[in-house]
Amino acid sequence: MLYLDANATESPRPAALDAALAAMRVAGNPSSIHAAGRAARRVLEDAREAIARAFGGIPADTVLTAGGTEADTLALRGLSAGRRILAGATEHPAIRAIPHTEIPVQPDGTLDLAALEALLAEGEPALVAVMAANNETGVLHPLEQVAALCRAHGALLHVDAVQAAGRIAIPPGWDSLAISGHKLGAPMGAGALLLRPGLHPQAIITGGGQERGRRGGTEPLPAIAGMGVAAGLAVPDPRIAALRDAIEAGLPEGALVAGQAAPRLPNTSCVILPGVSAERQLLLLDQAGVCVSSGSACSSGKVSRSHVLLAMGLGEGAGQAIRVSLPWDAPEDTAERFLAAYRAMAQRLRR
Repeated sequence: MLYLDANATESPRPAALDAALAAMRVAGNPSSIHAAGRAARRVLEDAREAIARAFGGIPADTVLTAGGTEADTLALRGLSAGRRILAGATEHPAIRAIPHTEIPVQPDGTLDLAALEALLAEGEPALVAVMAANNETGVLHPLEQVAALCRAHGALLHVDAVQAAGRIAIPPGWDSLAISGHKLGAPMGAGALLLRPGLHPQAIITGGGQERGRRGGTEPLPAIAGMGVAAGLAVPDPRIAALRDAIEAGLPEGALVAGQAAPRLPNTSCVILPGVSAERQLLLLDQAGVCVSSGSACSSGKVSRSHVLLAMGLGEGAGQAIRVSLPWDAPEDTAERFLAAYRAMAQRLRR
């Protein structure tokens, strides 16, 4: 099997799995004050510190969650009191599910800064939600310019860095930042919301007052421990970018790469095969032992037209695209193996 669906979940890193297994052997609850509880608390706080250090946060202002979706939701619902929410047209479903005003994107997939400035100039306080990197195309938004506009208009900036964290350097200037453990190579079940000091989101999950009252419920200690280790191991790797570039250079005539003109994540290609549905492509590639996807993994296994590609003006291509996303441990012959399967698939489906 050739696994090329890292944007759905990365391959687990051995050291992160070891940390998770070790944490499973810690009997205490991090909220308990006895010796076993204090041992669990040390595991929790060590991971929190590692996560904050890796992504430019402060441990005391790093809220541990059950994943990126929860972190996004906590930011938007917890920080938006008295503010309208402005969100990019190509955001993840976790953001799009919350009522908002849409910021359009350019044909290359990057945020339309003029449109954002016009919306901010309307005067009402805003919370702007922009992903650092798109989960389907890998397109990077101009976060430094977005942050400058937000500061100029007194807006808060929430950055969904779930796909970007560990793959690129994330620019400063955000007020809140969402990340997810399993996109770093940790076990599923943990995420984090990093906050600018002084921000206090209203909890959306209430309970025992964990996470300084910002997120109730006992923390998922094994997943968090694994995430703490993975956060230190997930760093940009030029080898992955070279493999991705080799794939794109070898695509058959007629295949298109969405967002290719824009800066993108080094591991991601969104490939359109005109005239052939994404569902048929996925089926044949899966039969050939190649695991790719057609977009967000948060769509209950459905294959449908991509809202991301529609927002970019790609029309019918929105239903004819697959996402190839390379994991940290992609083998050296990834390009050759993928291209052999892709060319055979394209030849068969184009007959």
